[in-house]
Amino acid sequence: MAYHLKDKVVLITGASGGIGVSCARELYKEGAKLVLTDISQKSLDTLAAEFAKERILTKTMDVTDWESIKKVTSLTISKFGKLDIVFANAGISWKESAYTVFNCDESEFEKIIEVDLLGVWRTIKSTLSEIVKNKGQVVVTSSIYAFTNGMCNAPYATSKAGIEMLSRSLRAELAGKGTNVSVLYPGWVATPLTEGVFGGDRLTTNMRELGFPMVLRKAIPPEKVAKALVNGLKQRKPRIIVPARWIPIQLFRGMVGILSDWYLSNHSRIQSMLLELENRTKKLN
Repeated sequence: MAYHLKDKVVLITGASGGIGVSCARELYKEGAKLVLTDISQKSLDTLAAEFAKERILTKTMDVTDWESIKKVTSLTISKFGKLDIVFANAGISWKESAYTVFNCDESEFEKIIEVDLLGVWRTIKSTLSEIVKNKGQVVVTSSIYAFTNGMCNAPYATSKAGIEMLSRSLRAELAGKGTNVSVLYPGWVATPLTEGVFGGDRLTTNMRELGFPMVLRKAIPPEKVAKALVNGLKQRKPRIIVPARWIPIQLFRGMVGILSDWYLSNHSRIQSMLLELENRTKKLN
């Protein structure tokens, strides 16, 4: 049976980022009421100006702070009377450049885990009773990094693999309660987050070109992710993989993982570039 989004109340974290903005617009077109959250009220207000005020609530929210999330959840119930869907989408990566585990700053590594993994956990836990009460849906933004090698982006990839398992576990636990849990797996998306890691950086761009075939490394617009998300929610899909060319990689992830790990470890040019990256980023630290 189709899940209709009209008049459903959707809380989105990371709403002012590339994927968050596009998903908010697409959900609004479907008739949903939106709770837009992020760490910047100014960026949220800019987005909210596109929508009718009676269907929107904007509020700054820090996913590393339990009380911040609980406060927004309470405000949501006060304004709309319910919460049907939580979209745990907030995420960060390296600030300036890609780093290896050997060479990275410990505090930045842990900050990424704090936001991308524990922030998702806090968002889900703080809203879950309301979602279950309404037989609603939980959806998290994971990544193709959940099943591909996270070289040079280990904390981000670790987080995305972690929230994938959190969501899969939760889906099995909630199935008997009529509540759905979905994992969104975007491939390369043209957003500031990915541009910060790969855009215009010679070393990381070259490593990506050597590590992935051309058909996989082509970036897609966030609007394509948004359409896939809406379609997945309507069908209560457990997995939303976009673009579809990543589906075979996900299906055969065990074999692909073994082969790709061997390839990256034994490719002399990639290993040489890793050393070059470490020497360069050492100066930034």
